[in-house]
Amino acid sequence: MTSTVVRARGLTKRYGAFTAVEAVDLTLEENRIYGLLGRNGAGKTTIMQLLTGQLFPNAGELEVFGREPAEHADVLRRMCYIAEAQRYPDDFKPSHVFRSAPWFFEHWDAAFAERLVEDFRLPVNRRIKKLSRGQLSAVGVIVGLASRAPLTFFDEPYLGLDAVARHIFYDRLLEDYAEHPRTVVLSTHLIDEVANLLEHVILIDQGRILFDRDAEELRGSATTIAGPRAAVEAFVADRPVIGREGLGGLASVTIDGRLDQAARVHAAELGLELAPVSLQQLIVHMTGTDLRADASEKEVAA
Repeated sequence: MTSTVVRARGLTKRYGAFTAVEAVDLTLEENRIYGLLGRNGAGKTTIMQLLTGQLFPNAGELEVFGREPAEHADVLRRMCYIAEAQRYPDDFKPSHVFRSAPWFFEHWDAAFAERLVEDFRLPVNRRIKKLSRGQLSAVGVIVGLASRAPLTFFDEPYLGLDAVARHIFYDRLLEDYAEHPRTVVLSTHLIDEVANLLEHVILIDQGRILFDRDAEELRGSATTIAGPRAAVEAFVADRPVIGREGLGGLASVTIDGRLDQAARVHAAELGLELAPVSLQQLIVHMTGTDLRADASEKEVAA
């Protein structure tokens, strides 16, 4: 049986009149990889800062490892939070960061950190302020992975890495997670790149959770139907539409939900094309406003 690592109920954070996180209910189980996804400003970073005790909520209940995270050292030492713009003293070198890491992370693996340094080709004796954006990102990634903290947050620290380095990160994360399971939360805009890593997806928009679902359940949970506009509109008339595109007499409509065999046969008889929807496309449809969709709907209404 798995145990609950994080439990939040009605979690709310306000800044004056602005509500960054509103009445969020959230549960994280041990030894799972979560994707915390959403647009810029959706509230992802605020949620992670609340869970790691960096911010105090204005309302709601929060427990991490059974206690409130803020000001409880026994909780905080079991967590690692790596931010997109992780800051270190300018006169530090990566070697200083890695030597001091065992003071904060009781599961720190120095040998694993050395291997990652080689993988990312990181100059450990160059001053932090002289590192490139990608090299600085590598420092954070190495700390996050080698900390082996029971609860680890990556708040888009790998955006500065090139494509090869990002895939090294994904590979090393999966390899080490298999040998040393822990709870990992990834926040990223590179959704298609991490889609196969995720076991559970939490989508947040404007401070609220839109869905909190198992990744396997989401895969194939939406379908795009394309073809002549009249035939497409007739086919989707009684189905939940989450996205529309159109050009002239052609239309492409995305619906939420799987199609059974009878529906697929019917679509083929109408000459319609069916295509699966990737996780990234699903999230774009759920959180974006498509101007082309608005235009298509006006054309249909006309």
